[in-house]
Amino acid sequence: MHLKKTVAIATSATVVLGLAACSSDGASEGENYVTANGSEPQNSLIPADTNETGGGRIVELLYSGLVHYDIDGKPHNDQAESIDLEGEKTYKIKLKEGLEFSDGSPITAQDYVDTWNAAVANSMMNEFFFEPIKGYGEGVKELEGLKVVDDRTFTVELEQPESDFPTRLGYTAFFVMPSKQLEDLDSAGENPVGSGPYVLKEWNHQESATLVPNEKYQGENEAKNDGVKFIFYSSQDAAYADLLAGNLDVLDAVPDSAFSTFEDELGDRAVNQPAAVFQSITIPEKLEHFSGEEGKLRRQAISHAIDRDEVTKTIFEGTRTPAKDFTSPVIDGYKDDLENSDVLKFDPEKAKELWKKADAISKFTGEFTIAYNSDGGHQAWADAVSNQLRNNLGIEASGNPYPDFKSLRDDVKKRTIKGAFRSGWQADYPAIGNFLVPLYVTNASSNDGDYSNPEFDAKVKKAANKKDVEEGIKEYQSAEEILFRDLPAVPLWYSNVTGGSSDKVSNVTFSWNSLPEYAAVEKK
Repeated sequence: MHLKKTVAIATSATVVLGLAACSSDGASEGENYVTANGSEPQNSLIPADTNETGGGRIVELLYSGLVHYDIDGKPHNDQAESIDLEGEKTYKIKLKEGLEFSDGSPITAQDYVDTWNAAVANSMMNEFFFEPIKGYGEGVKELEGLKVVDDRTFTVELEQPESDFPTRLGYTAFFVMPSKQLEDLDSAGENPVGSGPYVLKEWNHQESATLVPNEKYQGENEAKNDGVKFIFYSSQDAAYADLLAGNLDVLDAVPDSAFSTFEDELGDRAVNQPAAVFQSITIPEKLEHFSGEEGKLRRQAISHAIDRDEVTKTIFEGTRTPAKDFTSPVIDGYKDDLENSDVLKFDPEKAKELWKKADAISKFTGEFTIAYNSDGGHQAWADAVSNQLRNNLGIEASGNPYPDFKSLRDDVKKRTIKGAFRSGWQADYPAIGNFLVPLYVTNASSNDGDYSNPEFDAKVKKAANKKDVEEGIKEYQSAEEILFRDLPAVPLWYSNVTGGSSDKVSNVTFSWNSLPEYAAVEKK
């Protein structure tokens, strides 16, 4: 699941006035919703077709799956009664008895098999997560490795052993939908029928989405409030202004303009804690001067030209930590001294030397641009990094603002983006492989720079094949050393979750992946 922030209303004043027309708690008369910041989903609300948090935070509340993660990222069985390994690569999954969707229909093993097959058959954005299953192929109608045993039992045969496969099953790509809804995905995405703690009451595109408790919910994350209303802000500054004004209850993204003040302004309602979030700059392989040996030299030069310590101290006020690898310090397997990682060291002389070597292959002309979404609080660092590249490489460099996250992601996905772009990863599930496989394996679902290295692909496949998780981690770390050599993305920093809450709510906590535990929030 990936980094974001999206489109919305217009300004802070607009938002405040809009909410002022409601009751004092930010909800319509007779309602007592928890209000939270959000962003317009890139796609409709289909779990396997959602891989950004605008839609992801909503999908996680509307649907459930076999596994769920607790606040610390530890996996627990959710709808699965048991997940047992039979042999080396076949899992027998048994569902709990009496599970129901929000419309009262039963959840069966057939629903799971049909949902997973549909993700692949319809080439959804997260179909890549089903690649380990036997018979996977783009557009395949039915995966050979999925077999229904009875109403509550199905088996999953993999192409090879995968040490962390059960852990992955808490990711939204694997969440179940009713088989009947799969016949009309357009309708299903606008009018979802799930099995999570909430149901969708209303979705005002580009403005807000309102969720209310699901009376049929049977999991451990039962709603402690009357509902959650996500407001889609045009900027983080607008959302923060509403939080201070008492018109927003929960915020998970403080703007950089408030980094030095928010903890004083919010007091014990402020949050600043590590999370499984990694930020980077992706330079597409197709860009002129950035392929082959020339491209490798230029990527390394750019990395050496960035003073991460200065940016995280002066721009982010200690809410970011300079990157040492491609994962996150809160994930098992993080290591800050991997081979080749010295490419992250600020060294302007080395940067100039590498850039000169690249120019000897083909002289660089034009401007290096970094695209970012203006509604996500990225302008300050993009401008600062561009300035460092100008000073330390002697090239023209600048930020390239997009109005919102969706428009940026649309150009990235269509491969119509003209330069480098800000990128990042918010973990889908708490494992080191999740930071590597979806982003850098050839043709992976979130490999937006189109990186391809058979050596890396083979290494992560070997890592997944290890029966012992710790042995798998060592192989993943070895794969990271290849990434440091090629730099398909230039690591920047890890993000803390910086947020807060109003004095109208209590029990506001943030999970391992930086998102609030929405269902636990209580309105005073």
